[in-house]
Amino acid sequence: MLLVILLCSCAPQIASEISHNQSTLTGDDLREGGIAFVTPSTVTGQEEEKQAVAFIFASTLIEQRPDLLIIPLPTTLSMINRAELADAYKEMYKEYRDTGIFTKDTLEKIAEASGTRYVAQLKLAGFTQKSTNRFGVFGLRMIQTQSATVRIFFQLWDASDGAISWESVAELSWAEEKILEDPVTLQTIMVRAAEDIAENLPQ
Repeated sequence: MLLVILLCSCAPQIASEISHNQSTLTGDDLREGGIAFVTPSTVTGQEEEKQAVAFIFASTLIEQRPDLLIIPLPTTLSMINRAELADAYKEMYKEYRDTGIFTKDTLEKIAEASGTRYVAQLKLAGFTQKSTNRFGVFGLRMIQTQSATVRIFFQLWDASDGAISWESVAELSWAEEKILEDPVTLQTIMVRAAEDIAENLPQ
């Protein structure tokens, strides 16, 4: 029993790798321009997670960078709809799926509707969960290692010229010893990934 208690008191084991492409973007640019989140994309088949990913990421970024004007996804979508840009927005994403490019004209309209200069786009490139038995008594599983990994891209598009001003990729692994069979959720691991990316944004 003492062994069980000791195992369960261990802190999560987290491994994080992050890289970013620094162009001419500065912290002053971000503070003056503001950031509007648009709909994330995913290649993991977890389309239902896109809204959650955007919500978690924007909320974390707002907390980490209170000096920036950050428009969360629901607000951006509302502004796009009020400006009657829904069809243009849909067409922009169709082209993005084929080319990886957001059209400059539509970016400018989104920026104008949201009152920002930069458009933030997330791509969930990978997410896996795993469970491994670690300790048992009389055939009962008492301790399991619950783990998850995530890979996410983050891009800031400059609506003034249609260019990618800053981008980052974060790969994060999270492992935790648990008595209950609760998995490490995407929400849990996304908060840490968002914090890591936020720390690397221009100050």
